[in-house]
Amino acid sequence: MSLVNYSNEKLFERLLNNKSSKNYWNFITELRKRKDNDIFEKSVELTKSEIVKEKIIGINILAQFGFPRLHLKEILKIYFDLLKTETDKNVISSILYGIGHNNDNLTDKQINVICAYKDHKSVTVKYALVYAILAIDKNKTINTLIELSKDKDSDIRDWATFGIGTQIETDTQIIREALWERINDTDTTTRLEAIVGLAKRKDENIKKILKKELLEIDEFGSLILEAIEEYNDKDFILLIEEQIERNQKLKKVEEDWLLETLEKLKQ
Repeated sequence: MSLVNYSNEKLFERLLNNKSSKNYWNFITELRKRKDNDIFEKSVELTKSEIVKEKIIGINILAQFGFPRLHLKEILKIYFDLLKTETDKNVISSILYGIGHNNDNLTDKQINVICAYKDHKSVTVKYALVYAILAIDKNKTINTLIELSKDKDSDIRDWATFGIGTQIETDTQIIREALWERINDTDTTTRLEAIVGLAKRKDENIKKILKKELLEIDEFGSLILEAIEEYNDKDFILLIEEQIERNQKLKKVEEDWLLETLEKLKQ
């Protein structure tokens, strides 16, 4: 049976009682799409539960309830009220993801509250925090992302570097220095995100690295080509053409990627 034929009650029953998580997000998504007030009220009720699983279900439904979002101000208040006393790392993480889906107009006070989680001992919480503050172009969030870009966990470094590199427009020496610190990161994706961020800012010192990376490009090279497009230097036209010729023999990267970048550089 298609989920659209499930009643609200049936969807909640499956979420609350199923031992398998196989269709968890399908149920959540279906409830989010519906704009019924009883779904909203039931979800709010679940956020008050003492049972972690139930509380997280409520939080997750509210994170993207309705399109366009319904009850947004009330939902954010629920989230921030929960953070005042919540200690479970999974609940906190779910709240931070929920805030991340609705972070366009957070107040400075709210931003200060969530940024405090940068020092949390849980990797899960810190990763969720990065999501919560992505694309918020303010000093507090930028400084928090810079700090998290140095985290010992590679996933956190990657996501935070992506945040300061391409998700904001601010260009300062401090941001550039933070990105340069990740240029030799042991995690490949983090390193590439730093390169993209510096290319976006037209940092003249990144050109040499872009040339080197282009010569060594492989099946994971889409970020390097994105960086070259961001840098938008006509000198790369000839270099891309040469790489296309080499690649016809080596087959190390999708040729369409190279051709698309070449076309953009020629515009």
